[in-house]
Amino acid sequence: MVGTYAAVLVVCAASLAIGQAAIALCGVPRWSWLSPAVGLALLCAVCWGTVRLPGDGSVSAVVVLLLAAGSVAYLWRRLDGAGEALRVGAPVGLLALAAASLPFIAEGHFGILGTSFNPDMSQHLLATDRLAHGEMSQLLHQGYPLGPHAIVVALSKGLGIGLVQGFSGLTVAVAVLASLTALTAFRDHPWPLRIPAALVVGLTYMVASYLAQGSFKETIQALFFLAIVLSLRETTANPTWRELPLRFVPAALLAAGSVYTYSFPALIWLIPAAIIWALTEYAFSRFRPSAGGADAGGSRTEAKPPPAGPPAAATGPAAWRPVLWASLLFAVLIAPEITRMIDFHSFETFDPNGPGLGNLFGQISPFEALGIWPSGDFRLTPGAGAVPALGYYLGAAFAAILLVYGLFLCWRRRETALIAGLAAAVLAYAAARIGGTPYTAAKAIEIGAPVAVLVIVLPLLRRPVAWLYLLAAGGCSLLALANAPVGPTTYSPALTGLRSTVGEGPTLALASRQLLADEHGTPYIAWELRGGRVCIESSDEAGSNPPPGVRFVVVEGDSGRPPFRGFRVVRLASPYVLWKRVAPIHVESPCPLIAVRQARQGPPR
Repeated sequence: MVGTYAAVLVVCAASLAIGQAAIALCGVPRWSWLSPAVGLALLCAVCWGTVRLPGDGSVSAVVVLLLAAGSVAYLWRRLDGAGEALRVGAPVGLLALAAASLPFIAEGHFGILGTSFNPDMSQHLLATDRLAHGEMSQLLHQGYPLGPHAIVVALSKGLGIGLVQGFSGLTVAVAVLASLTALTAFRDHPWPLRIPAALVVGLTYMVASYLAQGSFKETIQALFFLAIVLSLRETTANPTWRELPLRFVPAALLAAGSVYTYSFPALIWLIPAAIIWALTEYAFSRFRPSAGGADAGGSRTEAKPPPAGPPAAATGPAAWRPVLWASLLFAVLIAPEITRMIDFHSFETFDPNGPGLGNLFGQISPFEALGIWPSGDFRLTPGAGAVPALGYYLGAAFAAILLVYGLFLCWRRRETALIAGLAAAVLAYAAARIGGTPYTAAKAIEIGAPVAVLVIVLPLLRRPVAWLYLLAAGGCSLLALANAPVGPTTYSPALTGLRSTVGEGPTLALASRQLLADEHGTPYIAWELRGGRVCIESSDEAGSNPPPGVRFVVVEGDSGRPPFRGFRVVRLASPYVLWKRVAPIHVESPCPLIAVRQARQGPPR
């Protein structure tokens, strides 16, 4: 617990300080709630750029410390609105932290998130362990984006935090930072509306579901996409930003962080959003309707209508200079990653003939992006859980109607950034659904979900119907978080290293009853030893003989006594001991074949 929350605190504090300093350097004198996302983007880029220097991550820890301290020193007595920001952000951050902690509370222990939902964390832990020791890994060789992994290495080297606790802390921190970032859209609303709105946008159902399965990359990318949309909105809706020569630099920093988190696929959301936003802004500036229109609560008199559009300078030739500066900065920041982005294009996830389902059971509904989906497991079809199918359809229909109405109000209010973000999310999903796999389509739904929910919530927040939506969507998010499995509390790459020796087995893995029963250890061990026939039993309940046909036995611990008669030690890989049967095997083993795709998809439902 201590390591997990220490990681949360460090990631949040560093992101807030570094992000706000970067925004202040762009000419913004007041606190901006874009700072959490901007700071995290810079952490991904900086940690990845320094993690492979001598010291295997120690330099990353030192650089982050210096940047955070320098940011605080620069902002001291220069920043306006810090006290107000603390009063506004503290309740949102604490509530988001409590919500993201639900998996650990429900399971009664801390550990690897989502073990029985998605085994991918095993690969991330292995790659991070090797990165922390200056060694090559398959993910590194394939050009896989490792910015978040580098942050975990920095946490490990700087604070001595374990890799499991580092990833758990980073995942929880992203939930907090996303909810704080959503405050950017609600700064003019009273706190009773602002707090639940920011929480539902930052922790909408699909984001909560991906957090529940430990998919930190997707939740980070969803945060960056939301922040880029809000950053574009600030350049026209916020008078402080409107004339700044560097007003697009925060968006460039967020885009660079996206590349170091999600590689070239991140551009599938970012580039269309920027293009559609620019075209829409240009259209509104040329064909500007009257300034009248409904405000956030649907009233024409309760609040002033938003600006009819940016000043002419913002859409004329002078606008290209801020775009040019931001584009050059983005190009410089991602230049070291270009060759790895090229290597990453052949990754197995993008192969339609590869493991297209991943850990899914089939295509998931795009209506899940709208926030109301009363299931603890987003992979299940309507009616497969405790709620009848009618409940899913009614919730999806209600949210879809609000989305259409919210989009209409966004158009009337000239919310061009939100319109562009939603359009880009729809295009990304269509591309993944048509040319990709169910696995990539589900990721597209999750990444676009916060923007879709923002289109619903922001224009309707002052209306009573918004409370009904917030209650339903918030309840679905909490349900997904409470249903999250939490796996082992520690990790060692040694078990994965035994695969080269045992081959196809058959292999018996003996583990403690606590690991198997309380920490979802069975799917974890199955994934670690995938590729052969594997039986998994409790060491406390194992009989005097192994299952017939077993060639190898893996035992945790350093006992010199063989687990069964007729076995000898063939390999020591602390904390595991590998034993091999001495006599030849003449019977077929009942141990099931743990194929790679089978392990990824998990047990059938």
